[in-house]
Amino acid sequence: MIPFAALLTTLALAPMLAPRQWHRHCPKICVGFAGITIAYYLLALHSGWRILHSGRDYASFIIVVGGFFIVTAGIHLQVRGRATPAHNTLFLLVGALLGNVLGTVAASSLLIRPWIAVNRHRIAPFHIAFFIFAVSNIGGVLLPIGPPLLLGYLKGVPFWWVAQRCWLPWSITLGAVLIIFYLVDRFHSRRAASETPAGEKWQCAGGPNFIVMAAMLGCLVMLPAGWRELSIAVIATASFWFTPAEIRQRNEFSFAPLKEIAWIFLGIFATLIPVLDYMERHAADLGLHSDTQFYWTTGALSAVLDNAPAYLAFLSAALGLHGFSIENTADLSQFLARHAHLLVAISLGATCFGAFTYIGNGPNLLVKAIADHAGVKTPSFFGFILKFALPVLLPIFALVSFLFFR
Repeated sequence: MIPFAALLTTLALAPMLAPRQWHRHCPKICVGFAGITIAYYLLALHSGWRILHSGRDYASFIIVVGGFFIVTAGIHLQVRGRATPAHNTLFLLVGALLGNVLGTVAASSLLIRPWIAVNRHRIAPFHIAFFIFAVSNIGGVLLPIGPPLLLGYLKGVPFWWVAQRCWLPWSITLGAVLIIFYLVDRFHSRRAASETPAGEKWQCAGGPNFIVMAAMLGCLVMLPAGWRELSIAVIATASFWFTPAEIRQRNEFSFAPLKEIAWIFLGIFATLIPVLDYMERHAADLGLHSDTQFYWTTGALSAVLDNAPAYLAFLSAALGLHGFSIENTADLSQFLARHAHLLVAISLGATCFGAFTYIGNGPNLLVKAIADHAGVKTPSFFGFILKFALPVLLPIFALVSFLFFR
């Protein structure tokens, strides 16, 4: 498991300490760590089937995330209206709903520029922080379109399962965040200039791509593995070629974020294999039994590392605790029938706690990069945690734990 720990440590520190070198050598680093684990499983354990299973899951994951990312880049939104606290709160609510439908990666890349534009006269670091809370993380709780829930769907968790069981704690979490944002934004808006400039006219370039995304969503829900990925790849490719290039230019589209996500998750999927095996076989030794323990430990790991591997690791531990395997679809079905409450705790912990740090979820860094490029002042790494995440999110998550996981 050493390559996994080393990779996550690198992911946490390198972008802050040596950003240029990291972006330049990211593929080599991720492939290097992945190669160590792959070689060990092939040559020492002769378990090539584990590599094949992980490679299949990785390919599915990247195709789905990449497909929605590419199609979303063909839509350019220009928002109309004044950036009042009420309008901003409504914007974040709609963004959280879109995060469930499009995936947090696609929704964040689609909405962060209009969010900056409509608040351009008084944009502040807290605007970026709450956007990350609502759209990039809490917005991904209900449907498995993006990380981390997509990984559970690929393992066999039914598409609508999380939405049916997590909608109430999700509503309370999102509602509390939006209420706090409204109060904070109202306080700051009073200190800003009394004359608030109007936004641009409502415009939507590339509107047909919303229909394309609906078709991709249908493929994700209804088609079996293999056909699902092939259909999404074909649809996304067709959308890319038939969408006018100027729309993507207005969005400042680049494949760079998608490439970085692909390399990072290549390393994560490979080095995570021994972690999943260990968590499954030694789940009882970890001392995790209750919903509360799984909620907070999954959340803590999601916050300091990344919510996708944290989700898989603790799902594997929960299955192993009851004698099941994460690689067996029949085992997963029995687990869901008998111990659904554990997966609810894991799902909420992984998706929501990813908002605690920039490295807790891939879209967090994407939003920060786009905001920095636009000249917006964003919170520092530790400023994000101390000024926003801890005082805002920790009490809300404690309330959810008290209400649902006692």
